[in-house]
Amino acid sequence: MGEDMNVVRRHTRGVATAACTLLLAAGLGAASAGAASAGAAGARTAAPRNQVIASSVLGGDYKVTLTALRSPEDPYAASVRLQVYTHTDGTWKEPDRVTVGDVDGWFWYPLTGSGAVCQFSTASTEPAPLTVSLLITPSIGCSEPAHYVVKQGRVFAG
Repeated sequence: MGEDMNVVRRHTRGVATAACTLLLAAGLGAASAGAASAGAAGARTAAPRNQVIASSVLGGDYKVTLTALRSPEDPYAASVRLQVYTHTDGTWKEPDRVTVGDVDGWFWYPLTGSGAVCQFSTASTEPAPLTVSLLITPSIGCSEPAHYVVKQGRVFAG
């Protein structure tokens, strides 16, 4: 009987070791799948680096856009780029761009949220006046208006 007991003990130990190995492998597989899934979800939900916040077409000659550019150094900071496009040979080409305010002088989330553009006025004249005022933060409110003039596809401070 003692010999039979040794066989049972060895057999049980082998089954227990195999079961632990299978559980450990399953756990590691689930953990790496979860990490891969979380990484993919994080990549999908990462905020964009650029976002157009306003655009206007002036007649058929000019298109003006305001784009928020997220800072590569500070995820809360942003710059704003004002771009002018001229319509030539059936395509829009960018002859000029300027930075509105300071580089990384804006906050990303207010700029890309609702109510970000307080004022964006343009006119289809030559030269074309532009006025831009943007939300600094909801508690501070809007920036002072910045005035520009588009003349022959170029942007000038107004």
